[in-house]
Amino acid sequence: MAAGRSAATKIDWTRISSSLGLKGSTASSLQAFKKRNDDARRKIAALKQQPQTVDFAKYRSTLNNTAVVNEIEQHFKQFKPVTYDVNRQLKAIEAFEGQAVKSAEQTKGRVDEEVQALSKTLENIETARPFDELTVDEVAAAEPEIDKRTEQLVSKGRWQVPGYKEKFGDLSVL
Repeated sequence: MAAGRSAATKIDWTRISSSLGLKGSTASSLQAFKKRNDDARRKIAALKQQPQTVDFAKYRSTLNNTAVVNEIEQHFKQFKPVTYDVNRQLKAIEAFEGQAVKSAEQTKGRVDEEVQALSKTLENIETARPFDELTVDEVAAAEPEIDKRTEQLVSKGRWQVPGYKEKFGDLSVL
């Protein structure tokens, strides 16, 4: 148990959340767990500060009715603290920890995928030629949907894009 206590005191909570880059429910779950840990530590420290022995001789000398003191002393000596099986709580904590690690790994995986996609997009933007230097074939190869839409309009006998005149004006005068 002493090894568990010393390990618990060495946890650097801020480093855990920052190094793993935790966000959302994972970060809030970790914060809630940290709060429960801190509250339990404070309660244990407060209980350790309290006196654990009772001076019955002082009460006998102070009170007139020593029979009450004797009865209380007898009950005090017979008292046995209840022991609790904490295995269930430990299993719950381990399950929570496993879920938190799994959630963190999933989050990390999604973030890594997004970073790779954004890096690829940034590279494409940086290496792209200016728009005015592109040919129609290059635009169609980059976005095949444009070519399909154009074929569809031409097959229906429409030679102008809907809304073009409204947006850019009629250039047939030139």
